[in-house]
Amino acid sequence: MMNRNTNTGFANWWFTVDRVALLCMLALAGIGLMLAFAASPAITGGPLTAGDFRYTARQVIFAGVAIAILCSVSLLTLRQIRLLAAVTFACALIGSFLVLFVGVDILGARRELDLGPFALQPSEFLKPSFAILAAAVLADRQPLAIPKPVVTFLLLIPALLILVKQPDVGQTGLLLCLWGAMLFFWGVNFFWIGLMAGITTALAFVTYEIFPHVHHRVDQFLSEEGTGYQAGLALKAFAHGGLTGVGPGAGTIKYRIPDVHSDYIFAVAGEEFGLVLCALIALLFCILTVRLLLRSAGAREPFSQLAGAGLAVVTAVQAFINMGVAVSLLPAKGMTLPFISYGGSSLFAVALTMGFALAVTRQRPKLPATRDDPNFFAGSYA
Repeated sequence: MMNRNTNTGFANWWFTVDRVALLCMLALAGIGLMLAFAASPAITGGPLTAGDFRYTARQVIFAGVAIAILCSVSLLTLRQIRLLAAVTFACALIGSFLVLFVGVDILGARRELDLGPFALQPSEFLKPSFAILAAAVLADRQPLAIPKPVVTFLLLIPALLILVKQPDVGQTGLLLCLWGAMLFFWGVNFFWIGLMAGITTALAFVTYEIFPHVHHRVDQFLSEEGTGYQAGLALKAFAHGGLTGVGPGAGTIKYRIPDVHSDYIFAVAGEEFGLVLCALIALLFCILTVRLLLRSAGAREPFSQLAGAGLAVVTAVQAFINMGVAVSLLPAKGMTLPFISYGGSSLFAVALTMGFALAVTRQRPKLPATRDDPNFFAGSYA
Protein backbone atom coordinates (compact mmCIF):
# COMPACT_ATOMS: atom_id res chain seq x y z
CA MET A 1 0.00 0.00 0.00
CA MET A 2 1.21 3.50 -0.85
CA ASN A 3 0.24 6.62 1.07
CA ARG A 4 1.52 10.16 1.54
CA ASN A 5 4.03 9.00 4.14
CA THR A 6 5.67 6.58 1.70
CA ASN A 7 9.16 7.96 1.12
CA THR A 8 9.87 6.91 -2.45
CA GLY A 9 10.43 8.93 -5.60
CA PHE A 10 7.28 7.63 -7.26
CA ALA A 11 5.13 8.22 -4.17
CA ASN A 12 6.42 11.78 -3.80
CA TRP A 13 5.62 12.43 -7.44
CA TRP A 14 2.21 10.72 -7.38
CA PHE A 15 0.91 12.66 -4.37
CA THR A 16 2.19 16.05 -5.57
CA VAL A 17 1.35 15.96 -9.27
CA ASP A 18 -2.05 17.05 -10.61
CA ARG A 19 -3.58 13.63 -11.28
CA VAL A 20 -6.74 15.07 -12.85
CA ALA A 21 -4.68 16.94 -15.46
CA LEU A 22 -2.50 13.88 -15.99
CA LEU A 23 -5.58 11.72 -16.57
CA CYS A 24 -6.89 14.21 -19.16
CA MET A 25 -3.55 14.12 -20.98
CA LEU A 26 -3.49 10.32 -21.07
CA ALA A 27 -7.12 10.22 -22.23
CA LEU A 28 -6.36 12.62 -25.09
CA ALA A 29 -3.30 10.57 -26.06
CA GLY A 30 -5.44 7.42 -26.05
CA ILE A 31 -8.03 9.08 -28.29
CA GLY A 32 -5.19 10.13 -30.58
CA LEU A 33 -4.05 6.53 -30.99
CA MET A 34 -7.62 5.42 -31.69
CA LEU A 35 -7.99 8.08 -34.39
CA ALA A 36 -4.60 7.13 -35.83
CA PHE A 37 -6.04 3.66 -36.47
CA ALA A 38 -9.02 5.30 -38.20
CA ALA A 39 -6.99 7.72 -40.34
CA SER A 40 -4.04 5.52 -41.35
CA PRO A 41 -5.90 3.57 -44.10
CA ALA A 42 -7.03 6.88 -45.63
CA ILE A 43 -3.41 8.05 -45.94
CA THR A 44 -1.94 4.80 -47.21
CA GLY A 45 -4.85 3.70 -49.42
CA GLY A 46 -8.07 4.96 -50.97
CA PRO A 47 -11.79 4.22 -51.19
CA LEU A 48 -11.13 1.39 -53.66
CA THR A 49 -7.63 0.35 -52.54
CA ALA A 50 -6.65 -1.27 -49.28
CA GLY A 51 -4.57 0.82 -46.93
CA ASP A 52 -2.38 -0.29 -44.07
CA PHE A 53 -1.59 0.78 -40.53
CA ARG A 54 2.07 1.81 -40.81
CA TYR A 55 1.23 5.34 -39.69
CA THR A 56 -0.52 3.88 -36.66
CA ALA A 57 2.51 1.78 -35.77
CA ARG A 58 4.75 4.83 -35.91
CA GLN A 59 2.27 6.86 -33.88
CA VAL A 60 2.27 4.19 -31.15
CA ILE A 61 6.06 4.51 -30.93
CA PHE A 62 5.83 8.30 -30.90
CA ALA A 63 3.18 8.15 -28.15
CA GLY A 64 5.35 5.88 -26.00
CA VAL A 65 8.29 8.27 -26.28
CA ALA A 66 6.00 11.25 -25.62
CA ILE A 67 4.60 9.74 -22.42
CA ALA A 68 8.15 9.03 -21.26
CA ILE A 69 9.06 12.67 -21.93
CA LEU A 70 5.97 13.94 -20.12
CA CYS A 71 6.55 11.86 -17.00
CA SER A 72 10.31 12.48 -16.90
CA VAL A 73 9.96 16.26 -17.22
CA SER A 74 7.21 16.35 -14.58
CA LEU A 75 9.73 14.96 -12.06
CA LEU A 76 12.12 17.91 -12.41
CA THR A 77 12.68 20.64 -9.86
CA LEU A 78 12.01 24.28 -10.72
CA ARG A 79 15.73 24.94 -11.21
CA GLN A 80 16.10 21.94 -13.52
CA ILE A 81 13.07 23.11 -15.50
CA ARG A 82 14.71 26.49 -16.15
CA LEU A 83 17.95 24.85 -17.28
CA LEU A 84 16.14 22.41 -19.58
CA ALA A 85 14.04 25.22 -21.06
CA ALA A 86 17.15 27.31 -21.79
CA VAL A 87 18.85 24.41 -23.56
CA THR A 88 15.67 23.51 -25.46
CA PHE A 89 15.08 27.10 -26.59
CA ALA A 90 18.66 27.42 -27.85
CA CYS A 91 18.49 24.09 -29.70
CA ALA A 92 15.08 24.92 -31.18
CA LEU A 93 16.38 28.28 -32.42
CA ILE A 94 19.43 26.66 -34.01
CA GLY A 95 17.31 23.91 -35.54
CA SER A 96 14.76 26.40 -36.90
CA PHE A 97 17.60 28.42 -38.43
CA LEU A 98 19.10 25.33 -40.08
CA VAL A 99 15.68 24.53 -41.54
CA LEU A 100 16.01 27.62 -43.74
CA PHE A 101 19.00 26.04 -45.52
CA VAL A 102 18.66 22.25 -45.27
CA GLY A 103 14.98 21.84 -44.41
CA VAL A 104 12.42 19.92 -46.42
CA ASP A 105 10.61 22.18 -48.90
CA ILE A 106 6.86 21.50 -48.79
CA LEU A 107 4.65 23.75 -50.93
CA GLY A 108 7.17 26.58 -50.74
CA ALA A 109 7.69 26.44 -46.96
CA ARG A 110 10.66 25.04 -45.05
CA ARG A 111 9.70 23.91 -41.55
CA GLU A 112 11.14 20.43 -41.04
CA LEU A 113 14.51 18.69 -40.84
CA ASP A 114 14.66 15.27 -42.50
CA LEU A 115 16.20 12.93 -39.91
CA GLY A 116 15.50 9.74 -41.81
CA PRO A 117 13.01 7.82 -39.65
CA PHE A 118 10.93 10.95 -39.14
CA ALA A 119 10.91 14.68 -39.88
CA LEU A 120 11.58 17.03 -36.97
CA GLN A 121 9.97 20.47 -36.76
CA PRO A 122 12.20 22.42 -34.31
CA SER A 123 9.83 25.39 -34.08
CA GLU A 124 7.34 23.24 -32.14
CA PHE A 125 9.70 23.35 -29.15
CA LEU A 126 10.00 27.13 -29.07
CA LYS A 127 6.61 27.59 -27.36
CA PRO A 128 7.10 25.58 -24.14
CA SER A 129 10.71 26.67 -23.68
CA PHE A 130 9.86 30.35 -24.23
CA ALA A 131 7.01 30.14 -21.71
CA ILE A 132 9.44 28.93 -19.04
CA LEU A 133 12.14 31.49 -19.88
CA ALA A 134 9.65 34.37 -20.00
CA ALA A 135 8.19 33.31 -16.65
CA ALA A 136 11.69 33.16 -15.15
CA VAL A 137 12.45 36.71 -16.34
CA LEU A 138 9.11 38.20 -15.29
CA ALA A 139 9.10 36.48 -11.88
CA ASP A 140 12.65 37.44 -11.01
CA ARG A 141 12.64 39.70 -7.96
CA GLN A 142 15.87 41.40 -8.96
CA PRO A 143 15.38 44.67 -10.89
CA LEU A 144 16.81 44.80 -14.41
CA ALA A 145 18.33 47.71 -16.31
CA ILE A 146 15.88 47.00 -19.15
CA PRO A 147 12.13 46.61 -18.49
CA LYS A 148 11.26 42.94 -18.15
CA PRO A 149 8.62 42.90 -20.93
CA VAL A 150 11.28 44.27 -23.27
CA VAL A 151 13.70 41.53 -22.19
CA THR A 152 11.14 38.85 -22.98
CA PHE A 153 10.46 40.42 -26.38
CA LEU A 154 14.20 40.50 -27.14
CA LEU A 155 14.23 36.76 -26.41
CA LEU A 156 11.35 36.32 -28.83
CA ILE A 157 12.62 38.42 -31.75
CA PRO A 158 15.08 35.83 -33.21
CA ALA A 159 12.38 33.15 -33.19
CA LEU A 160 9.84 35.46 -34.86
CA LEU A 161 12.27 36.46 -37.61
CA ILE A 162 13.16 32.84 -38.37
CA LEU A 163 9.52 31.72 -38.40
CA VAL A 164 8.48 34.54 -40.73
CA LYS A 165 11.32 33.57 -43.05
CA GLN A 166 10.25 29.90 -43.24
CA PRO A 167 7.34 31.08 -43.45
CA ASP A 168 5.23 29.73 -40.57
CA VAL A 169 2.55 32.28 -39.77
CA GLY A 170 0.71 29.95 -37.38
CA GLN A 171 3.65 29.36 -35.04
CA THR A 172 4.49 33.07 -35.20
CA GLY A 173 0.97 33.97 -34.11
CA LEU A 174 1.02 31.40 -31.31
CA LEU A 175 4.29 32.75 -29.93
CA LEU A 176 2.96 36.31 -29.98
CA CYS A 177 -0.24 35.12 -28.29
CA LEU A 178 1.83 33.34 -25.63
CA TRP A 179 3.94 36.44 -25.05
CA GLY A 180 0.85 38.62 -24.66
CA ALA A 181 -0.76 36.12 -22.27
CA MET A 182 2.38 35.99 -20.13
CA LEU A 183 2.44 39.78 -19.83
CA PHE A 184 -1.28 39.83 -19.01
CA PHE A 185 -0.85 37.29 -16.20
CA TRP A 186 2.21 39.19 -14.98
CA GLY A 187 0.06 42.28 -14.58
CA VAL A 188 1.18 44.66 -17.31
CA ASN A 189 -0.73 47.94 -17.56
CA PHE A 190 -3.90 47.83 -19.66
CA PHE A 191 -2.53 50.63 -21.79
CA TRP A 192 0.24 48.32 -22.96
CA ILE A 193 -2.28 45.51 -23.49
CA GLY A 194 -4.24 47.79 -25.78
CA LEU A 195 -1.08 48.90 -27.56
CA MET A 196 -0.02 45.30 -28.14
CA ALA A 197 -3.49 44.46 -29.43
CA GLY A 198 -3.22 47.33 -31.90
CA ILE A 199 0.23 46.28 -33.04
CA THR A 200 -0.95 42.68 -33.41
CA THR A 201 -3.87 43.82 -35.56
CA ALA A 202 -1.51 45.83 -37.75
CA LEU A 203 0.84 42.85 -38.09
CA ALA A 204 -2.10 40.63 -39.03
CA PHE A 205 -3.04 43.07 -41.81
CA VAL A 206 0.57 43.19 -43.05
CA THR A 207 0.70 39.39 -43.03
CA TYR A 208 -2.51 39.30 -45.04
CA GLU A 209 -0.99 41.61 -47.64
CA ILE A 210 2.48 40.05 -47.83
CA PHE A 211 1.84 36.30 -47.85
CA PRO A 212 -0.27 35.09 -50.80
CA HIS A 213 -1.36 31.85 -49.09
CA VAL A 214 -2.66 33.79 -46.08
CA HIS A 215 -4.46 36.22 -48.39
CA HIS A 216 -6.05 33.32 -50.28
CA ARG A 217 -7.19 31.47 -47.16
CA VAL A 218 -8.73 34.55 -45.53
CA ASP A 219 -10.51 35.56 -48.73
CA GLN A 220 -11.77 32.00 -49.15
CA PHE A 221 -13.04 31.96 -45.57
CA LEU A 222 -14.88 35.27 -46.01
CA SER A 223 -16.21 34.43 -49.45
CA GLU A 224 -19.98 34.03 -49.86
CA GLU A 225 -19.42 31.29 -52.41
CA GLY A 226 -18.61 28.72 -49.75
CA THR A 227 -15.70 27.16 -47.90
CA GLY A 228 -12.50 25.80 -49.40
CA TYR A 229 -11.93 22.25 -50.57
CA GLN A 230 -10.59 20.81 -47.32
CA ALA A 231 -12.95 22.74 -45.07
CA GLY A 232 -15.91 21.74 -47.22
CA LEU A 233 -15.00 18.05 -47.01
CA ALA A 234 -14.50 18.35 -43.25
CA LEU A 235 -18.01 19.78 -42.86
CA LYS A 236 -19.38 16.90 -44.94
CA ALA A 237 -17.55 14.48 -42.65
CA PHE A 238 -19.21 15.99 -39.58
CA ALA A 239 -22.62 15.88 -41.28
CA HIS A 240 -22.05 12.27 -42.31
CA GLY A 241 -21.13 11.29 -38.76
CA GLY A 242 -24.04 12.96 -37.05
CA LEU A 243 -24.49 12.37 -33.34
CA THR A 244 -22.82 8.97 -32.87
CA GLY A 245 -20.83 8.52 -36.09
CA VAL A 246 -20.85 5.88 -38.80
CA GLY A 247 -18.63 3.55 -36.80
CA PRO A 248 -14.88 2.83 -36.53
CA GLY A 249 -13.34 2.35 -39.97
CA ALA A 250 -16.62 3.01 -41.80
CA GLY A 251 -15.87 6.59 -42.80
CA THR A 252 -15.62 7.37 -46.50
CA ILE A 253 -15.12 11.13 -46.73
CA LYS A 254 -11.82 10.87 -44.84
CA TYR A 255 -10.25 9.30 -47.96
CA ARG A 256 -10.67 12.58 -49.84
CA ILE A 257 -9.39 15.01 -47.18
CA PRO A 258 -5.71 15.98 -47.55
CA ASP A 259 -3.70 15.85 -44.30
CA VAL A 260 -6.57 14.04 -42.62
CA HIS A 261 -4.16 12.38 -40.18
CA SER A 262 -2.76 15.68 -38.90
CA ASP A 263 -4.48 19.02 -39.56
CA TYR A 264 -7.97 17.52 -40.03
CA ILE A 265 -7.91 14.61 -37.59
CA PHE A 266 -10.88 16.22 -35.82
CA ALA A 267 -12.97 15.55 -38.94
CA VAL A 268 -12.17 11.83 -38.66
CA ALA A 269 -13.46 11.90 -35.10
CA GLY A 270 -16.64 13.60 -36.29
CA GLU A 271 -17.32 11.20 -39.16
CA GLU A 272 -16.62 7.89 -37.45
CA PHE A 273 -17.51 8.65 -33.83
CA GLY A 274 -19.85 11.61 -34.19
CA LEU A 275 -20.57 14.61 -32.05
CA VAL A 276 -20.15 12.47 -28.93
CA LEU A 277 -16.38 12.05 -29.35
CA CYS A 278 -15.88 15.60 -30.62
CA ALA A 279 -17.62 16.96 -27.53
CA LEU A 280 -15.54 14.67 -25.32
CA ILE A 281 -12.30 15.94 -26.88
CA ALA A 282 -13.36 19.56 -26.39
CA LEU A 283 -14.42 18.82 -22.80
CA LEU A 284 -11.08 17.18 -21.99
CA PHE A 285 -9.19 20.21 -23.29
CA CYS A 286 -11.45 22.50 -21.23
CA ILE A 287 -10.92 20.48 -18.05
CA LEU A 288 -7.17 20.31 -18.66
CA THR A 289 -6.87 24.05 -19.26
CA VAL A 290 -9.03 25.11 -16.30
CA ARG A 291 -7.31 22.63 -14.00
CA LEU A 292 -3.83 23.90 -14.89
CA LEU A 293 -4.93 27.53 -14.56
CA LEU A 294 -6.40 26.87 -11.10
CA ARG A 295 -3.31 24.99 -9.94
CA SER A 296 -1.12 27.79 -11.29
CA ALA A 297 -3.17 30.42 -9.47
CA GLY A 298 -2.74 28.47 -6.24
CA ALA A 299 1.04 28.12 -6.55
CA ARG A 300 3.26 29.97 -4.07
CA GLU A 301 6.03 30.97 -6.47
CA PRO A 302 5.35 33.70 -9.06
CA PHE A 303 7.44 31.68 -11.52
CA SER A 304 5.13 28.67 -11.19
CA GLN A 305 2.06 30.88 -11.52
CA LEU A 306 3.25 32.50 -14.75
CA ALA A 307 4.77 29.40 -16.32
CA GLY A 308 1.78 27.17 -15.59
CA ALA A 309 -0.71 29.72 -16.90
CA GLY A 310 1.29 30.37 -20.07
CA LEU A 311 1.72 26.67 -20.85
CA ALA A 312 -1.99 26.03 -20.32
CA VAL A 313 -3.05 28.94 -22.53
CA VAL A 314 -0.78 28.15 -25.49
CA THR A 315 -2.00 24.53 -25.58
CA ALA A 316 -5.64 25.59 -25.31
CA VAL A 317 -5.27 28.19 -28.09
CA GLN A 318 -3.63 25.67 -30.41
CA ALA A 319 -6.40 23.15 -29.77
CA PHE A 320 -9.07 25.81 -30.33
CA ILE A 321 -7.51 26.87 -33.64
CA ASN A 322 -7.31 23.30 -34.95
CA MET A 323 -10.89 22.46 -34.00
CA GLY A 324 -12.12 25.86 -35.17
CA VAL A 325 -10.57 25.34 -38.60
CA ALA A 326 -12.08 21.85 -38.85
CA VAL A 327 -15.61 23.18 -38.30
CA SER A 328 -15.03 26.30 -40.47
CA LEU A 329 -15.12 28.79 -37.62
CA LEU A 330 -11.63 29.99 -38.57
CA PRO A 331 -9.66 30.29 -41.83
CA ALA A 332 -7.61 27.24 -42.82
CA LYS A 333 -4.30 26.99 -40.98
CA GLY A 334 -1.90 24.06 -40.87
CA MET A 335 -1.84 23.46 -37.13
CA THR A 336 -1.94 20.16 -35.28
CA LEU A 337 -4.35 19.12 -32.53
CA PRO A 338 -2.29 18.55 -29.36
CA PHE A 339 -1.96 14.89 -28.29
CA ILE A 340 -4.17 13.72 -31.17
CA SER A 341 -2.71 14.70 -34.56
CA TYR A 342 -0.16 12.42 -36.17
CA GLY A 343 3.51 13.38 -35.95
CA GLY A 344 6.50 12.94 -33.69
CA SER A 345 7.37 16.64 -33.42
CA SER A 346 3.84 17.57 -32.38
CA LEU A 347 3.58 14.79 -29.80
CA PHE A 348 7.05 15.37 -28.33
CA ALA A 349 6.52 19.12 -28.09
CA VAL A 350 3.12 18.85 -26.39
CA ALA A 351 4.56 16.21 -24.03
CA LEU A 352 7.34 18.64 -23.11
CA THR A 353 4.77 21.42 -22.68
CA MET A 354 2.54 19.39 -20.38
CA GLY A 355 5.53 17.90 -18.57
CA PHE A 356 6.63 21.44 -17.74
CA ALA A 357 3.06 22.30 -16.70
CA LEU A 358 2.80 19.29 -14.36
CA ALA A 359 6.20 20.06 -12.88
CA VAL A 360 5.55 23.73 -12.08
CA THR A 361 2.08 23.01 -10.65
CA ARG A 362 3.16 20.18 -8.34
CA GLN A 363 2.17 20.75 -4.71
CA ARG A 364 5.62 20.81 -3.22
CA PRO A 365 5.91 20.77 0.59
CA LYS A 366 6.56 24.14 2.11
CA LEU A 367 9.92 24.26 3.89
CA PRO A 368 10.32 26.31 7.07
CA ALA A 369 12.21 29.55 6.65
CA THR A 370 13.78 32.05 8.99
CA ARG A 371 14.87 35.63 8.49
CA ASP A 372 18.48 34.45 8.69
CA ASP A 373 17.93 32.37 5.55
CA PRO A 374 19.28 34.28 2.49
CA ASN A 375 16.33 32.97 0.45
CA PHE A 376 13.70 34.04 2.98
CA PHE A 377 12.55 37.08 1.04
CA ALA A 378 13.01 35.43 -2.37
CA GLY A 379 10.64 32.62 -1.50
CA SER A 380 12.62 30.05 -3.57
CA TYR A 381 12.10 26.85 -1.58
CA ALA A 382 10.78 24.52 -4.25
